[in-house]
Order: sequence, then structure tokens, then C-alpha cells
Amino acid sequence: MRKKSKIRIALYVLLGVLALIVMVLGFACRYMLDFSLKSDLNRKDLDSTVNVLYSRFPDMKPWLDSVKTTGTLRDTFVVMPSGEHHHAYYLRTANACGRTAVMVHGYKDAAVKFFYFMRMYNRDLGYNVLMPDLHGHGLSEGDDIQMGWKDADDLLFWTSVAEQLFRCENHPSRVIVHGVSMGAATTMVLSGKDNVPEYVRGYIEDCGYTSVWDEFSLMLKEMFGLPSFPLMHCTSALCRMKYGWDFKEASPLESIRRCTRPMLMIHGDRDTFVPFSMFQPLVDAKPEPKMTWVAPGSEHARSYQDYPEEYTALVESFLKSL
Repeated sequence: MRKKSKIRIALYVLLGVLALIVMVLGFACRYMLDFSLKSDLNRKDLDSTVNVLYSRFPDMKPWLDSVKTTGTLRDTFVVMPSGEHHHAYYLRTANACGRTAVMVHGYKDAAVKFFYFMRMYNRDLGYNVLMPDLHGHGLSEGDDIQMGWKDADDLLFWTSVAEQLFRCENHPSRVIVHGVSMGAATTMVLSGKDNVPEYVRGYIEDCGYTSVWDEFSLMLKEMFGLPSFPLMHCTSALCRMKYGWDFKEASPLESIRRCTRPMLMIHGDRDTFVPFSMFQPLVDAKPEPKMTWVAPGSEHARSYQDYPEEYTALVESFLKSL
């Protein structure tokens, strides 16, 4: 066989291998994107969600039955600026006088699962509460998860809904935004926007991540034992093409650098899902004023469950500081 023929065959083999690598990488990227950002198919199964709530907080049932029976707990659908129909629960508290908490749930969760915070604000702190289901979660429309990045615009809209809903004559509206996990990321992204109304007085972020890139890189390593390159890079690019944002852009860490309003920052020191190592960079990035608390021994999104009295007292102290 002549030398040129051998070289040609080698080139064909190389091109074939490269084509196979590209095909496999493309399939892996599509799988990772769907695995990470596709909405839970069972997200509208509220009975199962309530059962999860009761398994974590068995004492919730009497309170929840009470607010349902009296009609205090209600829900609503609104049309977002995007045209989607989004859902939220709300609860009016006697003598709250315009004091309102907008509470934001976590990744692949729903507002119902975080009703223990609704009880805290209503029963213990005397606040009205609005708890939305984010895009692609619970009863809100959407088939993808936005990881708090585009959700922040929806959250901004919900703060205006809350202010109008609970507006109190002769009292100024005072809205606090409180998020857990992905809800904390959403809260931090909102905090860095320059069009947040003045009635939003402050923020509470509980176990939020520094960026989607950092969080997904960790998941890729922990769940599949894979390095960031090249899968993260091509999946992030695919996310940009499909959803209009990428993993590095979606950075609560960069957002809170622009936050000038007070923020309470909370993290459990045994958190491995959003690792505790992300907490200090966030604290360092947030300008004053800020308050911080580390929950000893708490895993992801368990700080309130482990320390309900301490958590409530801390939030109460923060609210009074506003």
C-alpha cells in the first residue's frame, strides 16, 4: 500500500473518532442539561408534597388545618410579564400593618414544602406572607428550571403583588424577601438589581450557592465522578442557545456585590449539597449592612429544622434592625 493511501486511511479513522467523540459529548451535554433543568414531572402532586412537609414537621398539621378552615390561607394565579401563569399562596396576618415576607422555595421544590416558614412569619413574627411557586415548579407554568437567574425578574414582580395585596392605610409597606437554597440564589440575584422598589427593605439568604457553574460542577463530580471540562463548557453553551443564559453568567456572588440593602446570611456547616465552603465568599462579597449565622451541624436547608427557636429569634432581630 502506498504511503499516501495509508495517510488517507489514518485521516479517515481520526475523523471518525473525532465525530464519535463529538456525538457522545453532544449526547452527554443534552442529558446533563435535561437532568439539571427539566421540571419534575410530579411537581403538581401536592398531596405528596404535603406528606413530605408533615414528615419533617409533624406539628405543622394542626396549624395548616386551622388556616385552611378559617380561610386565612389562600392562593392565586397571576399573569407574569412573560405571559405565563404563575401561582402563589398567601396569608394575611392580623395587625401586620404592611409588614410582609415573600418566601422563596428551593430547587425542584414547591412553596407547600416550605409552609413551616409561613407559620414562622405568621404565628411568631406577625408578618403577612406570600409564597410563590417559581417558573417550572409547583403549579406555575414552565417546563424548565431557571436556577434563580431569570427567576429574579419573576420575584421582583411578586414583591409588587405582595405590596399591593397587603398594603395598609396609614402604614408604609415593608417587604422582606427570604429564600432557601435556589430560593436564596434567586433572592441574591434580585438584591443586585437596580430597579427594586424601596419598600423591599432587606433580604435573607439561607444556604444559597455562589454560581450555577460552581454548583453544577460540584454535582457533576459528586454524582458522576467527572471533571468540569469539557462537559460543563458545552452544556453551559447549550443552555445559552436553548434558554438564553449560561452557567457562569448566573452568579449570585456577583449580584450581591451590588446589594446595598441589609441581608441576613445563613448556612449550615455540615451542608454538602451547597457546600459550606461557598458561604464565606458570599459573605465577603456582600457589602455592609449584613448579618451572618452558621448553624452548627446542620445539613442543607436544615438550619430552621435543627434550631427553630434560634432561627426565629435571629430573623426577628434582623427584621427589627430594618
